[in-house]
Amino acid sequence: MAERVELWWARRQFSKGSEVPYPVGSYREAWAPFPALIRQYHPELNAGIVLSQVPPAADVLLLWQCEAGHKFAATPDEQRNRPGRERRRSAWCPECVDLARPTRALPMRDVVTPLDSPVPAAVANPTGRAVLRSRTPRRKLQVCAKTPELPVGEPFHSECAPKPASAVEAQLRADLFARLSVTPGANAVRVARPFFDHVEVWPDILLPELRVAIEYDSTGRHGLEHVGKREDADLRKDRALRSARWEVVRIRTGRLEPLGPFDLQMSAWNPKGLERLIDALRDIRGPLLVDPYLA
Repeated sequence: MAERVELWWARRQFSKGSEVPYPVGSYREAWAPFPALIRQYHPELNAGIVLSQVPPAADVLLLWQCEAGHKFAATPDEQRNRPGRERRRSAWCPECVDLARPTRALPMRDVVTPLDSPVPAAVANPTGRAVLRSRTPRRKLQVCAKTPELPVGEPFHSECAPKPASAVEAQLRADLFARLSVTPGANAVRVARPFFDHVEVWPDILLPELRVAIEYDSTGRHGLEHVGKREDADLRKDRALRSARWEVVRIRTGRLEPLGPFDLQMSAWNPKGLERLIDALRDIRGPLLVDPYLA
């Protein structure tokens, strides 16, 4: 059970036999990909303990304050997994989320059951009146029918793929295709199992001849991208590609940690980053296969 930060800190002092069980900066790298949480955390609200002294897995209630001034208590794990599908700054604060998306009244789903119909004993009414039974329909997974019937692992151009939204991604694409003479145009890979509502995935850049997918990851404007639950989706996407006999190289910026064996950490995309990416392709497929495609 999560405990208050003062009690948690005192317990760690006792168990480690130290006045400062976690020195300042111990977990700086673990919190670096979460700039929104760094802004929301205030040591004066948490017994003077700074965020880099708190392990991300600690079961401790910390006090946070969003940019709108709302104060709320949450564990590190709750905060790191808070961003959902919303792409707005308020996703980091539960009160802001409630204000931005008020709770709607539930629709009437109760159905009157006639007396002559079989009624489970658990809901039987001894008064003899009609019984109200609640029905909650389950959402059936519907896979998009626009995906063509192709072998698993086959690259193709999908009309469902989103358009590139990052200027840096467009520059990366231009630089890479200027250096490598590979076939452009494909933006999707057919996979064996549904990925959300499709049996296809959409990497940022595809190199069909090398069967390598390139992803450009940053935390985004509000620190929401590729962290928390969205990082779990990235890992699931990578597994789907590798099961289709593709390899993935993620260019991780904003102090995002690598997810795979060939991922590259960069502060920004630049010519040196292009050379590092080419070297990563050589590590994956070998220079004998990669170098002939170099322009």
